[in-house]
Amino acid sequence: MDRETKLWLVVLFFLFSATYCVVGVPQVPCLFIFGDSLSDSGNNNNLNTEAKANFMPYGVDFPAGPTGRFTNGRTSVDIITQLLGFDHFIPPYANTNGTDIALGVNYASGAAGIRNETGTHMGEDISFGLQVQHHRDIVSQLTTKLGTDKVQQHLNKCLYYVNIGNNDYLNNYFLPEHYPSNSNYTTEQYAIALAIEYSTYVKDLYELGARKFSLIGLNLIGCIPYEISTHGKNDSMCVQEESQAAQLFNEELKALVDRYNKELVGAKFIYVNSAFMKYSNFKLPDSLKCCKDKENGLCFPNEESCIGRHLHPFFDAFHPTEKVNLFTARCAYSSPIPTYTYPMDISQLVKL
Repeated sequence: MDRETKLWLVVLFFLFSATYCVVGVPQVPCLFIFGDSLSDSGNNNNLNTEAKANFMPYGVDFPAGPTGRFTNGRTSVDIITQLLGFDHFIPPYANTNGTDIALGVNYASGAAGIRNETGTHMGEDISFGLQVQHHRDIVSQLTTKLGTDKVQQHLNKCLYYVNIGNNDYLNNYFLPEHYPSNSNYTTEQYAIALAIEYSTYVKDLYELGARKFSLIGLNLIGCIPYEISTHGKNDSMCVQEESQAAQLFNEELKALVDRYNKELVGAKFIYVNSAFMKYSNFKLPDSLKCCKDKENGLCFPNEESCIGRHLHPFFDAFHPTEKVNLFTARCAYSSPIPTYTYPMDISQLVKL
């Protein structure tokens, strides 16, 4: 049995094992979330953008129904939140009025990227840099409540979850009709430029008090149904050029983890390898996804989704189903394979 087959069997085991998470005393006092539509829980709802998911069939399996999550149920970071012992999901920044921001805030925004222009052909979004600015505002509010010394002690113990960068390829580099980055950079140059910009935002978070970082790598973006249907050739299952370009960024991100673990005093960084899931047992892009999708790859509002959602890796043409999110969350939290997280998993990081 070759290595790839063994990895696929591990995937199947996790996909069809128990789906419930037990909450208890949180393992960290707070969780701050930065990212894109893989983590967005409602920040895009009131923006002028096509990148919205606050309507059925999104949320069909979520207790509160459609909330702005781009999946049928929980996102990966929702599940990680539960695995960490929280008895509630972290609220989106857009809905923080009257909530206890000391427990954490979700700043993620659908279509957003590391670069400010990423995703803007769909309308407004909240880029990584703007998310960091929002966090600066939250830290200022916390400082008013707790005082400078106490807020720093508090933030030092929190987990900072960063999952962003996929759109800098999907909704920027590989959309030359909207963005010039493809003609301005080679894939190697682009990965380096992205990593440099990403690192400045992460260092800003460190200077604001962050010490525990979980940096999530990019997915096999060339294996996303939308990319297969729009850029695939000769009935290919994946667009290798796109996945290989994203992998260059992942290599830069892993190197950043090593560098910042040495340079930033008191901080601990881990890298989570998301380029892991393979969908080789599905023969057609349409068999991967669950809802009827529009030209932009998102679900048609109020259309029914498929019945066997647990059997489909993608809900729309871009975003995974809750079943896949469960797998990725559990692997990030407690890695079954050493190569999935580096140099440790989330469960080990939060104990430091």
